[in-house]
Amino acid sequence: MRDGGVDAVHVTIAYHEDFRETVRNITDWNLRFQRHSDLIMQAFTGDDIRHARATGRTAIIFGFQTPAPIEADIGLVEVVHRLGARFMQLSYNNQSLLATGCYEAEDPGLTRMGRQVVTEMNRVGLVVDMSHSADRSTLDAIAHSQRPIAITHANPAKWHPARRNKSDTVLRALAESGGMLGLSLYPHHLRDGSACTLQSFCDMVARTAELMSVDQIGIGSDLCQDQPDSVVEWMRVGRWTREIDYGEGSASAAGFPDQPDWFTDNRSLPGLADGLRNAGFSQEEADKIMGDNWLHFFDRNFGPLSDDRTNYTSAARA
Repeated sequence: MRDGGVDAVHVTIAYHEDFRETVRNITDWNLRFQRHSDLIMQAFTGDDIRHARATGRTAIIFGFQTPAPIEADIGLVEVVHRLGARFMQLSYNNQSLLATGCYEAEDPGLTRMGRQVVTEMNRVGLVVDMSHSADRSTLDAIAHSQRPIAITHANPAKWHPARRNKSDTVLRALAESGGMLGLSLYPHHLRDGSACTLQSFCDMVARTAELMSVDQIGIGSDLCQDQPDSVVEWMRVGRWTREIDYGEGSASAAGFPDQPDWFTDNRSLPGLADGLRNAGFSQEEADKIMGDNWLHFFDRNFGPLSDDRTNYTSAARA
């Protein structure tokens, strides 16, 4: 990450874990922060990221790809925020207590608990993430949330129709509400998969900027670097089934797919910035996409909800 100039990264610390298991993951990270304080530090605010950059370190932002850590207790929303969580998905592929995942056949939208949890997440500053959620649930979350939501790692479905990629209807609603889209570099989300070219990806970024605004897109790499295939099996299966669910791959493509040759690990990010400039983005626009937009989003959304909600919303959409 240091070689690639990565000043901040959203780290998934829960896929199917309950509250107690998530706390165990947090204690593991606390030990890493102690042992590797020259390289990483935990971030709770945008200013923490600025401090990490000034001191030559990478800021680690905790996120959940599941609402499982809050179990069925809305009071745990504030608790996990105090422990450092700053993003939480309302569903991970399957139906949850809050919303519907993108692999379900039917999508009834946000549940009663889902609406209450979104309101509580807004209050404390835990960002609503709908990366793995189905369309109606995502649109419901955008409409119900008093603060901009995020889709942290997905691409336009019009470019590549993966189940997790998002329709133009969703992307327009996200843009109109001041939300953020993190564009994914995971091969199952890319046109031509592992053979996707840098030009194809950057051309897609340019079209997405036209649809949403260059100020509301960033990189959400979905990179799983140096992880064994057992990790991807946990992501897809957890404990909810005794069968192997291959997710967006197939039985012949179980495990992690090969990354495109132009994005193999964190050290490849400077080359991605070059690709954006070659696709017609200015240096300022490329900088926004490579991190500045996310930083400004963090500044606005990691703290408690402003009492002046009208002014807050206007500022978020400016």
